[in-house]
Amino acid sequence: MEFKAIYRYARVSPKKARLVMDLVRGRSANDALKVLRVTPNRGAYYIDKLLRSAIANADESLQADMESLRVKDARVDTGPTLKRWRSRSRGQAGMVLKRSSHLTIVLCDEPK
Repeated sequence: MEFKAIYRYARVSPKKARLVMDLVRGRSANDALKVLRVTPNRGAYYIDKLLRSAIANADESLQADMESLRVKDARVDTGPTLKRWRSRSRGQAGMVLKRSSHLTIVLCDEPK
């Protein structure tokens, strides 16, 4: 069976979140949690929260084998970008892009 969790509008840039998501993809759920706990990147906080949600979704299903859960699919998509202005020299304005992400994790309990 597959169990899915989505975190939409996470306030971390997709480029930074993908670096952390690559560490998690394909691992068992318990190993992924251990890796995320020691990863200092900001995206690790959001992905850890998302992975715990996916594990809780699997726990709600009584047919899931909790020991054999692994990350089948881990995806980072680009969310909307907030555009802000910051003053620059000679009265000009420079655009500041505050990027966001949509994070998706799919767990499965089938053997590899």
